[in-house]
Amino acid sequence: MSTKVSDHLLQRLREWDVDRVFAYAGDGINGLLAAWGRAEDDPRFIQSRHEEMSAFEAVGYAKFSGKVGVCAATSGPGAIHLLNGLYDAKLDHVPVVAIVGQTDRSAMGGSYQQEVDLLSLFKDVASDFCEMVTVPEQLPNVLDRAMRTAYTRRTVTALIIPADVQELDYAPPQHAFKMVPSSLGVAPYAPVPADTEITRAAELINAGRKVAVLVGQGARGARAEAEQLAEVLGAGVAKALLGKDVLPDDLPYVTGSVGLLGTRPSYELMRDCDTLVVIGSSFPYTQFLPEFGQARAVQIDVDPFMVGLRYPFEINLVGDARETLTRLLPQLKPKEHGDWRKGIEKNTARWWEVMERRAAVSADPVNPEYVFHALDPLLPDNAVLTADSGSAANWYARHLRIRGTMRGSLSGTLATMGPGVPYAIGAKFAHPDRPAIALVGDGAMQMNGMAELITAGKYYREWQDPRLVVAVLNNQDLNQVTWEMRAMEGAPQFLPSQAIPDVPYADFARSIGLGGVRVEEPGGVVPAWEQALAADRPFVIDFRTDPAVPPIPPHATLDQIEAAAASVLKGDSDRAAVVRQGFKAKIQEMLPGGHKRRGHGAGDGG
Repeated sequence: MSTKVSDHLLQRLREWDVDRVFAYAGDGINGLLAAWGRAEDDPRFIQSRHEEMSAFEAVGYAKFSGKVGVCAATSGPGAIHLLNGLYDAKLDHVPVVAIVGQTDRSAMGGSYQQEVDLLSLFKDVASDFCEMVTVPEQLPNVLDRAMRTAYTRRTVTALIIPADVQELDYAPPQHAFKMVPSSLGVAPYAPVPADTEITRAAELINAGRKVAVLVGQGARGARAEAEQLAEVLGAGVAKALLGKDVLPDDLPYVTGSVGLLGTRPSYELMRDCDTLVVIGSSFPYTQFLPEFGQARAVQIDVDPFMVGLRYPFEINLVGDARETLTRLLPQLKPKEHGDWRKGIEKNTARWWEVMERRAAVSADPVNPEYVFHALDPLLPDNAVLTADSGSAANWYARHLRIRGTMRGSLSGTLATMGPGVPYAIGAKFAHPDRPAIALVGDGAMQMNGMAELITAGKYYREWQDPRLVVAVLNNQDLNQVTWEMRAMEGAPQFLPSQAIPDVPYADFARSIGLGGVRVEEPGGVVPAWEQALAADRPFVIDFRTDPAVPPIPPHATLDQIEAAAASVLKGDSDRAAVVRQGFKAKIQEMLPGGHKRRGHGAGDGG
């Protein structure tokens, strides 16, 4: 039997060490599906419930495995459905390859059923490489370049393969004019800056007295070097949210996340430093970095396209984080661990005390901060954490302490709703021997998380560790937007847009053979976590949480507090609880040892 283009595509993916493809069927890839049958499902076809979930699962797999994630979909609507997940990958610099079908070449341009101009559709999301295969000889070069570009530029690439081309007999490119032969693989490489630039950076850092370090996901391979840097410089280290798992939170100088969802000690670290070193991060929120002119700054990033952004850096070092720090460290002069470092450690310890007190504040019926704070000591040291966008991301950022080999991620730059559960499924295929925990709001769970429980139910028996815990913050409110309306617009909650139905999430999980429990009072929180973490299958915890617990930002200005208060006075449907919870949360900052207000017009925010 002859080898079809579709057969060779799967063979080439295997040669690229692709062991699974997250996909959904459709007639635009019938030829490819038939080839999967002939290949005895190698690479594995992982079936989601929706193409967007296939893309999210590929992103989760790529984030937690370090390998390229591959997803596939049919022409027209299937390809369109991939887009949100692919944009999530692009904006978070995650390597993903999308393979999509197209109508037969003979029908192109004829307004045929499901015909969409896919080259134009994918032009932005796969801007680094997007090609359509029109003859068999073109295939290996196009696939190899898609894989290599995704790996080296950490981005999204796309292959479009018309349905009739999938069925053609495969013929390799010849040693001939206008043929483009290709080869497999991409060698590891670690670019480093010029020695003169490293020396300049060392001189700038040595001149500082109060050094702050900000690490992002690009520093993940340089944990030991980042720790050594902080020790040599007596620095504090804040983490961009995508870099939450770069350094463990049990290091006393690690101040936690920075930004709107960040911690007070990270805010103070940036506010008071005179020198800033940013490693592997494109953290976008300038207002949470030092005032312009206050700090001299150095940036280290492997991507020359991403340096010089966000802050007036004096020196931009283009290079791999680990290799650059290895060359930089010998030129740094050790600094005494004096008042600056001691203050950072004191503020960080104080922050965790405040978080514990905030979690202990009573709520109706359950305080969401307590849900996360209770999980923290129960987390297995090898857990993989995913958080969805919304208020769940606040508590993930502030209450969970990374330690051991824990990994964690969310949709950082796109901040899209819906990836929490599919990310966790992708993580389970990347690390089937590790527990995964998805932390999601009820809005995201209703959007797509419930359907993807079916996917988890389909595959969990083949995971060495079957634990996939989905924790749902069930407050019947699109809570993050509700609070943004209060704080940014001074507007009351608009119930037609914000109120969502109460759904029995745990009952649904049990109805499809998974585990589940509903928690409606604080005493049930810890037992539910313990039950879920001991389960022999995926498990859903439906936490009935109070929507009136405010996600007070670390910088909480008086203007924002007043805007929230104004929304209450204008008749917010939840105004009594808002006043009560806001006061109880803020009072924790006023207890003995609390922060005093200091410059920059900042309030005492939590």
